[in-house]
Amino acid sequence: QVQLVESGGGLVQAGGSLRLSCAASGSFLRINAMGWYRRAPGKQRELVATMTEGGSTDYAGSVKGRFTISRDNAKNTVYLQMNSLKPEDEAVYYCNANLRMPYYVNQNYWGQGTQVTVSS
Repeated sequence: QVQLVESGGGLVQAGGSLRLSCAASGSFLRINAMGWYRRAPGKQRELVATMTEGGSTDYAGSVKGRFTISRDNAKNTVYLQMNSLKPEDEAVYYCNANLRMPYYVNQNYWGQGTQVTVSS
């Protein structure tokens, strides 16, 4: 079993900040990559930010300079620091992990999502 537990979502005014957390637990050998996706009303789910095991990062163009992804390897946790939030950032944010499972099978897992609401 693998579980991704997300926290940190909530209501914030435009220009404010939130910090999302996602902790992975279960029977896996290593984390190949972890990241964040989001789905806004009427929109498809899109990449927000990812980080590989080696520390490489990737960001959506719309969040570059405002969001920062980081990790705590000891806790199998990835964070998303979101600054200068805009109404268009309002969405359900989903944690994703690509995990090396026993016998070297790689699998993707998803968190249940956490709501980020930005008031204007």
